[in-house]
Parts: sequence; structure tokens; C-alpha cells
Amino acid sequence: MQTITVHTTQNIDIDYEIAGIGERILALLIDYGIFIALSIVGGILAINGLTEFGVSFYFIVVGVAFAFYDLVCEVFLNGQSLGKRILKIKVISLDGNRPTFSQYLLRWVLRFVDFPLTAYLGALVSAIVTDNGQRIGDIAAGTAMVKTHPRTQMNNLVFRPSDDTYVPVFKEVSQLTDDDINLIADVLHNYMRTRNSMIVYNMARRIMDHFQIALPPGMNDMQFLETIIKDYSHIVAQADML
Repeated sequence: MQTITVHTTQNIDIDYEIAGIGERILALLIDYGIFIALSIVGGILAINGLTEFGVSFYFIVVGVAFAFYDLVCEVFLNGQSLGKRILKIKVISLDGNRPTFSQYLLRWVLRFVDFPLTAYLGALVSAIVTDNGQRIGDIAAGTAMVKTHPRTQMNNLVFRPSDDTYVPVFKEVSQLTDDDINLIADVLHNYMRTRNSMIVYNMARRIMDHFQIALPPGMNDMQFLETIIKDYSHIVAQADML
């Protein structure tokens, strides 16, 4: 199992499992399948009397959507296309931050080198020979394709409020973002997989230093991080109900 270690801006090292070649190919086929289905629909419309102009316009729209599909999906779906989401893989930045638009744009531009210009061999060979399994576009953009964690596993890992009567322990968590919480969840997931208690300790200290709070009596670092996510989940859920 190939892994990649990403050093985040919070000085936490997170290990991700690199997405396999088979998973990437299958995700690509799923994405292509969407547009094959749309093309079949266009053919059916043409057979059933849609005007020549209508058919041409339809395929122009489908063609434009196909050209920009990966870029738009990765920007708005946090590094995933529909195929990647189904296969539970995504694009991440090697600097530990969420990939920027310029990174997504660069890897999208270079997909024309990775795929059509090299008959897909550019992407395949590059992903095989590079340590982080990167295609040419990933190397240039400073990104990589990794596996995500199934939500069911994360729900088992992190305790969440069971009812509306729950009272948050740390109300300061309202200042955090979804990306902050996802990073904490990644730390907990990595601990469960590696048993490296230092990543839990470092993340807990980062949060306590940021909010100038102390670890409550009887609560360890693991429970502290779980409580942070529990508090955040409750506060966000209550805000959504307003």
C-alpha cells in the first residue's frame, strides 16, 4: 500500500493512501459514461424528430460540458468528479492546503498532454514511475490523487450529538471551518490506522493554543478532538435549522 505524507500548515503530518491506477481508470470510465449516455440521448432526440439545429446545439452544449467537466467538478466538489466521488478518491495539494483554483486549472490544462496528446500513456507511465503516483498535470500543479475515507467509518470514529438538548463544551469551535474539522477527522482516522499518538497530541495542542483553552480535567487529547467535532456538528446543525 503506497502512502503519501502531507505536512499541513498546522504542522501536522497526515498520511494518505495513494489512489490506485485501477481506481483512477474506473473513475474516468464512470465520468466518460455520463457523457456517453448524454450522447445516446442526443441520438434518440435526433431520431425522434428534433431539428438539425436543435441536435447541433445539444451536442455543442454536451461538448462544452465535457471539456470543462473535470475543472468545474474539482473546483466545486473539493477535488472530486462524480466518478472520483463514487470511487472515494480525490485531488489534494502536497502543501497541506486545499488545492487552489490555479492548481486545478494547471492540472486540467495538462490533462490534454496526459490523455489525448499521448494516447493516455503520459498519465499512465507518469503515475506508475513517480513516488506519489502523479500524472504530468499533478507534478506541475503540486497535487496528488489519494483515497478518501468512507463516511460510515468516520461516523463510527467520531461521536456526534444524539439530540437537540446537547450543550457544546467548547463554544469557540463556531470559529472553525469545515476544512478545519475535516483535518481533525483526518488526524483521528490516521491515529486509528497508525496508532501514532503524537499527531493527536500535536493537533490538540494546536487547537488549545489557538483558542487559549486548557484540557478539561478527566479528558484526554483523543476525547478533546472528538468533542471538538461533536460541538461543531451540533452548532452547525442548529444554525441550519434557523
